[in-house]
Amino acid sequence: MVPAAYPDDVRSADTSPEIHALQLDVYRSMSPERRVSIAVEMSEEVFAIAASGIRARHARYGDDEVRWALLRLRLGDDLFREVWPDAPLVAP
Repeated sequence: MVPAAYPDDVRSADTSPEIHALQLDVYRSMSPERRVSIAVEMSEEVFAIAASGIRARHARYGDDEVRWALLRLRLGDDLFREVWPDAPLVAP
């Protein structure tokens, strides 16, 4: 059975049906642990890219400001403010 996260009819516009089918086969052959590991790696890469974007937009930001901006971007203003009520609202 194919997990809902990998329906056969959802694929990238730039991926052929044959390659998409191959990708699904590869994912299905992986252990759950390996799939989780890949998801974590991809998530970390997305956050690194987002941090790079913040640095590109705000060259004057130090590491702390980039971290606050990234956390604000990830959580949204309401949750960010709930978790860190006294933190600076640094623009992402």
